[in-house]
Amino acid sequence: MRLDVYLKVSRLVKRRTVAKEACANGKITLNGKPGKAGADVAPGDVVSLDYGSRVLTVEVVEVPAGPVPRSAATGLYRVVEDARKGPPDYV
Repeated sequence: MRLDVYLKVSRLVKRRTVAKEACANGKITLNGKPGKAGADVAPGDVVSLDYGSRVLTVEVVEVPAGPVPRSAATGLYRVVEDARKGPPDYV
């Protein structure tokens, strides 16, 4: 499955066009390399998404054959790291 389609199906990104733009702008990495929208995704791959103030790194657990219900979307990946960027929070 294509990287941009996987990001949409897994609901890590809201729309496929947004996923394609993020790949083109270098906001997505696949196994430590810049992610191309058409790159194939397989179980075991590591995908990092730069949301601006947050970097989310996930491991692909399953690649579905088609659409997935919203309740099952989080089962397609495992969160490896969820890091916030920016200044530290002060109390």
